[in-house]
Amino acid sequence: MRIDEGDHVKSVARTIAGLALATLFFNIPAAYANTLVATSPIAGSTIKAGPSAVTVTTELPLIEEGNDIIVTDPNGKRVDTGILTVLGTEAVAEMKPLVTSGIYTVTYMLLAEADLPLEGSFTFNYSAVVLTTPSASAAPEPTTSAPAQQTGSNLATNIFVIFLLGLSILVLIGMGAYARKIFKER
Repeated sequence: MRIDEGDHVKSVARTIAGLALATLFFNIPAAYANTLVATSPIAGSTIKAGPSAVTVTTELPLIEEGNDIIVTDPNGKRVDTGILTVLGTEAVAEMKPLVTSGIYTVTYMLLAEADLPLEGSFTFNYSAVVLTTPSASAAPEPTTSAPAQQTGSNLATNIFVIFLLGLSILVLIGMGAYARKIFKER
């Protein structure tokens, strides 16, 4: 079986193009996904004193503009002042005095440079101290705490990784089919 020189050149060109494409995929810079590091009050915790501020700490430094933290009481009424300060990796939302006991929800959307917005929410339980007379004795009520919710950034990262895995499988199948075709011709 004789291989034409033109076919050989085309085969080499396809191989080089395939290698260039594979190199492109493997040299994609790592995607930095900003993640939630800490919250204050701690997500899911019960506090007895109302916080003067809510702090969300992230892994990557935040940009100054476009960030948002909203804190709502058990009735859905906003209890933060709307003033948000960014200090490196921390976003600090000033709070109004808390008056209602119950589960408070903190919803955030934070921006780091060259990254997708970090969006999510968490809750904390505020249990106001009730002054009682010494003659009244009541059994303490158990409190429950809500688990911290998964951030949207983690979901986006998972979807991106699954997409890359599927794409790599397709490239592998295509390269196998191409190799089979080349070896059949020889």
